[in-house]
Amino acid sequence: MSKLNDMLAGIKIPQVVKVRQKFDSTVLENYPEVLMQRLRAKDIHIEPGQRIAITGGSRGLVGYQQLMKTIVDFVKEKGGEPFIVPAMGSHGGATAEGQRNILAHLGITEETTGAPVVSSMETVQIGETELGLPVYIDKNAWEADGIILFNRVKTHTSIRGPHQSGLIKMMAIGLAKHRGAEFTHRLGVDNLPKNIVRVGKVGLEKLKIVAGVATIENGYNGLADVYVLKKDEILDREPEILKRATAMVPVIMLDEIDALVVTEFGKDISGNGVDPAVVGRPTNNLPNPGPTVHAFGVLRLTEASEGNASGIGLCDFIPQKLRDEIDIEATYVNCTTGCNVKLARIPITVDTEELVVRGCVRTSGKADPDDAKLVIVRSTKYLDEVYMSRAAVAAARQDSIEVIGDYFDVEFDENGRMKLFE
Repeated sequence: MSKLNDMLAGIKIPQVVKVRQKFDSTVLENYPEVLMQRLRAKDIHIEPGQRIAITGGSRGLVGYQQLMKTIVDFVKEKGGEPFIVPAMGSHGGATAEGQRNILAHLGITEETTGAPVVSSMETVQIGETELGLPVYIDKNAWEADGIILFNRVKTHTSIRGPHQSGLIKMMAIGLAKHRGAEFTHRLGVDNLPKNIVRVGKVGLEKLKIVAGVATIENGYNGLADVYVLKKDEILDREPEILKRATAMVPVIMLDEIDALVVTEFGKDISGNGVDPAVVGRPTNNLPNPGPTVHAFGVLRLTEASEGNASGIGLCDFIPQKLRDEIDIEATYVNCTTGCNVKLARIPITVDTEELVVRGCVRTSGKADPDDAKLVIVRSTKYLDEVYMSRAAVAAARQDSIEVIGDYFDVEFDENGRMKLFE
């Protein structure tokens, strides 16, 4: 693509400066000990010898290993026999081994937690929703003597409603595996908020759920709190927890961004690789809850994604190396399962990360690159320290940012790889 390379090679990249953004910094200290205390205080019924399934999701939760091990230790303390069930819908290429590998990437193994990971895509139908759609559940979880739902509660990339990412979704999509996730999504993204609740209600009625463990995180990727819920508390309490979590969600402190570059993109960060609300690219037909972003580039696919680039269609530019790492089948399966195939569309692909940045500046809508509000972030999960151009700093919410140091040129190595965040 020499013509495109030539077009972009001479585009100036405006200087940037490090900016510290200010968020809610609430932190739960000694969270493994706090979780154990709260589990013990909840009078959770587990009898000696009972096999208890604990759900393991595909996101990189803060303190994931320690929290999972604490839950495992609690079950053992009660005399139960814990095991971990991957609960991640169609992730991992919709294969048992793929889902086991995702958990391993996140540090969840028998060696680190003390409980075996029992991975299978086999499901059983446990009922139907009020609309007649079948409800499926992981066969190993269904056959267990009890289930502990474990997940982070946060805003969801495609769902707007009182239940988003959390324990209800863990049942309706994660624990439903590929087959069940297909039916939960069958009515389309716009109907997903109501449909996960319909499926979740069937799960609460039919499944032997002994408890739910929910976490929320602050704006600096710290653990803000952990909740232990009995089965009959989950449906009503989760919306309250979500409200608190939503107030802590980190954002970029601008209403309009001319050129946005995200360094790390991946399934361990968000279901769509990035949080659409942060990058201003909604995945449903609802109004954009984030900033207006004119040009958007992504540089790297995380290793934990295992090639699944669901959400890459939100971007405008990617480098060739990222494109070569995409597992097309895994991406297509995930996006088709979610009934949102546009998320699998491949953006304009250029030779290097440097050309991605130049491409974003070129298509930012500003004749003079120095007028472009350029923002470069590590990922939509880590927004405490970002880099902004002069125009971006001038337009940012001044009471929510702190400029660190001086402006400088964005540097790249001999292969065009950006040096920021390294």
